[in-house]
Amino acid sequence: MEGLYVINLRANSSALFSAHKVSGHQLFNPIPPKFTFLRSMPQTHMLNLSPLNQFSGSPIKAQQVEINGGLASASDPTISNEDLLKVKEWEIGMLQDELAASQGISIRRRPPNGPPPHYVGPFEFHLQNEGKIPCNILEEIVWHKDVEVSQMKERKPLSMLKKLLDNAPPARDFVGALKAANSRTGVPGLIAEVKKASPSRGVMREDFDPVLIAKAYEKGGAACLSVLTDEKFFQGSFENLEAIRNSGVQCPLLCKEFVIDAWQIYYARVKGADAILLIAAVLPDFDIKYMVKICKLLGLAALVEVHDVREMDRVLAIEGIELVGINNRDLGTFKVDISNTKNLLEGERGERIRQKGIIVVGESGLFTPTDIAYVQGAGVKAVLVGESIVKQKDPTAGIAELFGKNIAS
Repeated sequence: MEGLYVINLRANSSALFSAHKVSGHQLFNPIPPKFTFLRSMPQTHMLNLSPLNQFSGSPIKAQQVEINGGLASASDPTISNEDLLKVKEWEIGMLQDELAASQGISIRRRPPNGPPPHYVGPFEFHLQNEGKIPCNILEEIVWHKDVEVSQMKERKPLSMLKKLLDNAPPARDFVGALKAANSRTGVPGLIAEVKKASPSRGVMREDFDPVLIAKAYEKGGAACLSVLTDEKFFQGSFENLEAIRNSGVQCPLLCKEFVIDAWQIYYARVKGADAILLIAAVLPDFDIKYMVKICKLLGLAALVEVHDVREMDRVLAIEGIELVGINNRDLGTFKVDISNTKNLLEGERGERIRQKGIIVVGESGLFTPTDIAYVQGAGVKAVLVGESIVKQKDPTAGIAELFGKNIAS
């Protein structure tokens, strides 16, 4: 084992690895002909990764991964240990991107800035046509989020968040609240969204007071609330989430964030979240599995969002999913079509959802009682609505208008 380089591949993506010395000052000297990568996850979630082969969508079973040959330049004594570590970090990121692509995920986690200095390896010719401009707004958001989360983690590392969990308000039953509302009203339980702006619609409400809006939603019969926490693109914040939680509002709260790292889940729980959004268009299956387990550990509900057939099939293959959101908005073009909900719930998929007892949440494009009736008829038990009610002068009255009746208790 002398000189062996071992990396823990964690599923929370931007904090992907941690290096451990196994031979003191001889860690990289000499460099062995083989690097071994071990994942710090249960055996059933191990990856069989190779940069020389295409990934398949088959279940993850392998317990470890070996990359033969290492770096062609590793024998160069002028290359520092730090540079070698950067190369391996970069290669792991490339492996992750290839795995995501094999599952139909077109969103790249970070800009393709090219390899570190001295790189010679299996990805050498993989980069020639990589675009450095985001392909759509979601990719732009994710690229920004990768940098943002890295900076936030430096200020508040996970060890600090775990200590703060002791003082976090107890988690409330998000799923139970939706079921109870649906049973009481006969219409889908409402997750009302506290949202000031969006990239496609701009500012929706100039006189934006998150606490007053949240209380108006609760008064109008909302079962749960969704709070936007992204600042750059949606003008939200974790401070809004925390303020609503501390205001006396009783509705369980969904943290509406672009999650790319499990650290964000801990942070949301510390700020008072009862549920969190996971977007299948961004997260590979092993990330979703891992993050759902973290949510269960912390007492949070996980709303896993899909927007096409392939994402729905991926999510239905994952055990432990309780909430699936169907986004009627194309995440690349931002165009909306509520028939997307019906299409994804027809036939065998709808039957599997019923058998698993999954609650389906309809998202985007819901403005009238007719819209609500349409998605309810497709099999939806809850809806997440923001724009059509947050823009109303009186959000409480806006809820009654949306459903065509008063749904307050």
